[in-house]
Amino acid sequence: MTKPNLTVKDLHVSIEDKEILKGFGIEVNGGEIHAIMGPNGTGKSTLASALMGHPKYEVTKGEASLGGEDLFEMEVDERARAGLFLAMQYPSEVSGVTNADFIRSAMNAGREEGDEVSLMKFIRQMDEKMGSLEIDESFQHRYLNEGFSGGEKKRNEILQLLMLQPQIAILDEIDSGLDIDALKVVAKGINELRSEDFGCMIITHYQRLLNYIKPDFVHVMMQGRIVKSGGPELAQKLEEQGYDWIKEELGIEDETVGQE
Repeated sequence: MTKPNLTVKDLHVSIEDKEILKGFGIEVNGGEIHAIMGPNGTGKSTLASALMGHPKYEVTKGEASLGGEDLFEMEVDERARAGLFLAMQYPSEVSGVTNADFIRSAMNAGREEGDEVSLMKFIRQMDEKMGSLEIDESFQHRYLNEGFSGGEKKRNEILQLLMLQPQIAILDEIDSGLDIDALKVVAKGINELRSEDFGCMIITHYQRLLNYIKPDFVHVMMQGRIVKSGGPELAQKLEEQGYDWIKEELGIEDETVGQE
């Protein structure tokens, strides 16, 4: 099996004629965890939405490939079936569709006809993953995210991640709104997937998540692009000193490019 790979080159993305991403580039391979950090309004969530194919975001320049295939030639469902996963910052509520039905349908959508996951295998797997994430079994029968707290929604996103086992995952502020116990559980789920067959891009504002998930690479976004990269020590320095030293070093006066 070919090692997972997401490659983004010179990506420019606009929303309502306002350019948000201005030459973003990154390569994420299987076995790697990349943390994307930066102040509010630098384009981090725009990046996640554009790569997954949100129609509101217009790609005006650049390219992106998943496993060597042109990502921007794929519809959203094709990107998901090809192995790209997005854990959303604000997961939507879907009334009338249970968690179990949603996840099983998503799993089968990525399989060939006649190779659908059996009901018993699905139940065993879901029970195991829910136990690992300390999710109550009643979640299976609740409507997707309906009435969930912020923390429950984030755990549910990680449950989907563990069940679908994508090649490349983009986690958009999966840590926001979590208390320390929930944060540890979410981190445990992500670490469980860590292997040569899985690559991950974690978008976060805070070092605290990276205390539990050690990234291989840390990138700082400002003005719609990566302006500095390093290892885990870079995240620690940002926690201690903030972003002003980077702006001063690079002569950046205003890092804000648009609304997240």
